[in-house]
Amino acid sequence: MGLDYAELIDWIRLARTSGIGAKTFRNLLNRFGAASEAIARAGISDVVQPRVAEQEYAAATKAGLTYLPYIGANYPKPLAALDDGPALLVVKGKVETLAQPLIAIVGARNATVNGRKFAKVLAADLAKAGLGVISGMARGIDGAAHEGALGAGTTVAVLAGGTDVVYPPEHRDLYERIASQGAVVSEMPPGTEPIASLFPRRNRIISGASIGVVVVEATPRSGSLITARFAAEQGRDVFAVPGSPLDPRAHGPNSLIREGATLIQSADDIISELQSLIVKPDNFSARSARPSQAPENTAENYPHDLHQKIIAALGATPAPVDELIRQCQVSPAVLATVLMELELAGRLERLPGNRVALVGTV
Repeated sequence: MGLDYAELIDWIRLARTSGIGAKTFRNLLNRFGAASEAIARAGISDVVQPRVAEQEYAAATKAGLTYLPYIGANYPKPLAALDDGPALLVVKGKVETLAQPLIAIVGARNATVNGRKFAKVLAADLAKAGLGVISGMARGIDGAAHEGALGAGTTVAVLAGGTDVVYPPEHRDLYERIASQGAVVSEMPPGTEPIASLFPRRNRIISGASIGVVVVEATPRSGSLITARFAAEQGRDVFAVPGSPLDPRAHGPNSLIREGATLIQSADDIISELQSLIVKPDNFSARSARPSQAPENTAENYPHDLHQKIIAALGATPAPVDELIRQCQVSPAVLATVLMELELAGRLERLPGNRVALVGTV
């Protein structure tokens, strides 16, 4: 389903309004039927002005970018099935690439030669089988995965900054080839620089748009493991490539295998595991993430002071999640939602023992 110009501008306005997350956006659209109606009738303060959205659209058009709403035919079905999938994706390249089954391949930036080689071969074999390979266009494993897929099929790169901002800069040629053969996407406005807090948001799109996530190499505190955790929370299959215990880059995949991820040695291991989803992607809706909470149980339907109460209870000193539930007198589901929002904003660090701590000032 496409949006006419006026409604698309209202989608941009609503999506860029502070305090309107993906879940709230969908709740508003479900209630009012259109972004224009939500803006007119929901009593939202500080809605982005039309001229700001029009300027964003003009910049996107000038850069050759396309807006893809979550109700669009080419929006990735697995991502659309999540209640926190971005309202809009900004796309450069072939939008239809996003409609095919996608497999995520992620891993270390300072990858080994063998790790990069394996990722490239794995991506090529998956692409030959008719799958799209999705990754984050980072140095190391991500770049190798994109290269392998480009030689055999299509690939999707998800950026932390704007779709028109090439990062890392040395991947300019790779960026252009991905846009030519596949698609480059982001949920951020054009021109947005990729700051640290945006990378977890990017990672959740990589895992959310895929039917499975493969981790090739990753240190214990790497972004690739954040992607794997998002994948598990979203109901995705997680695959990991084992490595030597002597190499810190093998600690992440080895830990995932110990925790239940599927050990893989070739593309055949993945294809056999996901065959039903590859043949009929619509089957994914039955396997998507954990059931959504009823509206009255979601954090976004609680007053804003509840968020502030939870933030006030946090600090730089790690606190057990169970203690926060008791202290703030909230349900585990509500607390989990608020903590996820803080983590996506780069304000929260998760620590062993189910503990959390604030990062920097809030």
